[in-house]
Amino acid sequence: QVQLVESGGGLVEAGGSLRLSCAASGTISGIRAMNWYRQDPEKQRELVAAIAGGGVTRYADSVEGRFTISRNKAWSAVYLQMNDLKPEDTSVYYCNINSARGNYWGQGTQVTVSS
Repeated sequence: QVQLVESGGGLVEAGGSLRLSCAASGTISGIRAMNWYRQDPEKQRELVAAIAGGGVTRYADSVEGRFTISRNKAWSAVYLQMNDLKPEDTSVYYCNINSARGNYWGQGTQVTVSS
């Protein structure tokens, strides 16, 4: 069935960069958007970045200008390039696919940014 596998999380210093990847397997039809969310234990889950049909993207105000979301042409992978990372970016990041048939989630990958 559908599975989203994330990779690329880790520990980086403030000001550093990290690139998250999410590979989708299984049959997913009617994809409307591919997204990255994050959730820290002390914060609510937040939509970080989204990419929809036609390549339209949007970002949370807190990451605008620092993060870039992209996908492959087959809609089977989504990426999040994170630059100028800040300690406040520390969180578990989740890959998400919105489709006409349902909402799919990855297992989450930890990103930790040290001061």
